[in-house]
Amino acid sequence: MFLSFEGILGQFNFINQAKKYNISLWQYPPFLFFLIGIIIIATIILSYVIGTKYFSQEYVVLGILLITVILFCIDYIIVNSFERLAEVNLMKSEFIDIISHQLRAPLSNLKWTIDSVLKSVSGEKESAKMQDFCSAIKEQNDRMIRLVNDMIYTSRIEQGKWIFKKEEFDLKTIVEKIIQEFTAFSQSNNVKIKVDLEENLPKIFADSQKISHVVYNLLSNAIRYSKGGGEVRVKLNRTDNRIRCEIEDSGMGIPKSERKYVFSKFFRGKNILRYRTEGMGLGLFIAKSIIDAARGKIGFHSEEGKGSTFWFEIPIK
Repeated sequence: MFLSFEGILGQFNFINQAKKYNISLWQYPPFLFFLIGIIIIATIILSYVIGTKYFSQEYVVLGILLITVILFCIDYIIVNSFERLAEVNLMKSEFIDIISHQLRAPLSNLKWTIDSVLKSVSGEKESAKMQDFCSAIKEQNDRMIRLVNDMIYTSRIEQGKWIFKKEEFDLKTIVEKIIQEFTAFSQSNNVKIKVDLEENLPKIFADSQKISHVVYNLLSNAIRYSKGGGEVRVKLNRTDNRIRCEIEDSGMGIPKSERKYVFSKFFRGKNILRYRTEGMGLGLFIAKSIIDAARGKIGFHSEEGKGSTFWFEIPIK
């Protein structure tokens, strides 16, 4: 079928087409092909003008035509390959989004069932073993839900479907709540949590749920990667017109050669893999995306063998 005039014009709307594949304009193959074509045509005209001064017109035209055909063929092959890669990337993101949603529903139902069972057997001595079994299942189920949620977050970031709801909230309250949630986990890992939260901090304006996700991820990493008997320090204070949160651990640290990859997707440090195998390496990538969306800053400093300090800052207004 032939494209309509509107369809042809739509193909030349490179900005909208690039958004469809979730890539920048300079990564969109048809735009690059179009741009290179213009450059080739301009080069041909310039070559013709200069060439006719030194060679006969017939040789100049023949040479330019031959070079043009070769360049366009090479250009088309390269750009077509890039376009196929862009389509594969889009299909991958859509597949992750679909499968993640399909996994989250049964996992959430399982979580609700386990919670109901735990409530029904609570307080009965003879059901202590059943509670242990259910608690173990619940822990693994919660872990699976977190992994699926990370996949959904990553898929939405890649597809540009990142919804960031802004509201006014108290970051100190959120940090205190998350620390309380990690009390049992830190004790089981023989890690002490020390807190230094400045009083009377002003509220910030961002997505409270997503900022909670950042704090949860950073504190979880700090506890999991700290050495037995170590400690984690959580600090919250005001810095000029920003609220700064720091989470310091006494873990294994990050090697210098790997620090540039810390906020990349699927990054797992080699020294971490020797001790811990949980996680997909998406937490810090998501955390950076959230802080960037909140117009904040995120970073870290680390010393191998001594620990790391991850921090982020959110504007007060």
